[in-house]
Amino acid sequence: MSDAGFVAVAAADEIPAGGRKQVIIDEQPILILRVGEEFYAIDDVCTHDDGPLGEGPIRGYEIECPRHGARFDIRTGEVRRMPAVEPIRVHEVKVEDGKVWVRLQED
Repeated sequence: MSDAGFVAVAAADEIPAGGRKQVIIDEQPILILRVGEEFYAIDDVCTHDDGPLGEGPIRGYEIECPRHGARFDIRTGEVRRMPAVEPIRVHEVKVEDGKVWVRLQED
């Protein structure tokens, strides 16, 4: 995996299993999530109404928008429940030297 474009966003041990961290990368709100030992990065914006996803509950690999209940798969961005119909963007994540690194996906 090329290191080009990756940004360090957290120490891996700073986000516990089931935890999350909101960060800004290139002026974009990004949500870092940890499920078990795996890390995921998604846009912290619901595609239904542009509200933040960061305060929404996580169940398994799904996050629910706290405003209207839309659900998304944090691994693929796929919509799992309306009212959203557009997927969220997911970003590439790697853990190296005890740090979580994210590379933003293009639109």
